[in-house]
Amino acid sequence: MSIARQGAAAALLAAVICVTGCGTPGAPQPPSLNLPERVTDLSATRTGNQITLTWTMPKRTTDRVLLKGDIAADVCWNEGASHCVPAGEVSFVPSAEASFTGPLPGTLATGAPRPVSYFVELKNRKGKSAGLSNAGVILAGQAPAPVTGLAAEVRKQGVVLRWSAADSKESIRLKRTLLNPPEAKPKEGPLTPAAEPVTLDLLVEPDGGGAMDKEIRFGRSYEYRAQRIARITAEGKQIELDGELSAPVRIAAEDIFPPVVPAGLAAVATGATGGSPASIDLSWQPDAEADVAGYRVYRREGQSEWKRISGDQLVVGPAFHDAEVQAGHTYSYAVTAVDARGNESGRSDEASDAVPQQ
Repeated sequence: MSIARQGAAAALLAAVICVTGCGTPGAPQPPSLNLPERVTDLSATRTGNQITLTWTMPKRTTDRVLLKGDIAADVCWNEGASHCVPAGEVSFVPSAEASFTGPLPGTLATGAPRPVSYFVELKNRKGKSAGLSNAGVILAGQAPAPVTGLAAEVRKQGVVLRWSAADSKESIRLKRTLLNPPEAKPKEGPLTPAAEPVTLDLLVEPDGGGAMDKEIRFGRSYEYRAQRIARITAEGKQIELDGELSAPVRIAAEDIFPPVVPAGLAAVATGATGGSPASIDLSWQPDAEADVAGYRVYRREGQSEWKRISGDQLVVGPAFHDAEVQAGHTYSYAVTAVDARGNESGRSDEASDAVPQQ
């Protein structure tokens, strides 16, 4: 091809490119509607006749544009009908952890327990939305009767809780709060007990008017509140209807309980032999309680007063050697168990023996 023809071809190609691309706008893009993304993590709870909803506000529009400023949120409920009944309106900034609390409508506070769905709908400045959120389901109907007469008492095994029993088969939820958690975190190790939770829920089934909290720790103070719970299964899920929380009761869990009285005490006397003085050896069954720190040994002759002969220090094991005896005398013994907090049990059954004459 000649140079002239090559130039003409290049000019023709440039003209085609210019016709198809130079200065020609692309396809027009629709304007953004600025619709907030719909909420997908709505959850709903009912306590007594109060509803609480929680959800996370979106940070982008349906066009993936970052949202700015407050976003209006309409709350509504639906009981099997097509119409969603308004329940309130709130507003939050993008990405906020949002919540709504309001009274249960009167029409939903009576009758048998039944599921009702709550929704949140986010709207742009023109009142348009991308649709309702997922459903947050609660139980409508008559709330369980409140718990009355809640009382607490410390026992060696834990805190005994009692309340006025109702003629119902509803469960009871006990809500426990630790009032004096330790200020310092305990050092970690293989034998370090797990940290005690500040709040704990205990479920009691059925409502028998009482329960025992065996998970307490002595030296701590607790607050308890109670509520009755009704349950139904809807769409394969169990839904709860919580009654009102009772008045709180507080208690200090102080360990004032002595260990079990030692058992199996036996006394065996040995006369003086060779260079060894006379003595009486005592033995008894070890106490199985975990907090027992040791034992104290008491002795008397005849009907005289009991005297402690084990000294100021506790006897660690279930045995004691008494070398302060005289030949021809009869001695009676008793032992007590002492826990780590200094609580002392009652005296054991007596064990006696006579020291042989030399």
